[in-house]
Amino acid sequence: MVDPTSAVGEDTDETAPACAVCGETILNSPTHRVLTWVDDGRAEHRHFCDGACLADYEDH
Repeated sequence: MVDPTSAVGEDTDETAPACAVCGETILNSPTHRVLTWVDDGRAEHRHFCDGACLADYEDH
């Protein structure tokens, strides 16, 4: 498991998240977006490589 308190920009190809829409690895991207919510007492999240992929996700 990746340490959630790690510094921004420490990801590697193996630990970097993938975009929930296009599947691209998000590695040190300045346009990276994260959608976070609480579901049944658990924090959930999805990563997106940019605002366009986030918008596509929210439209569906």
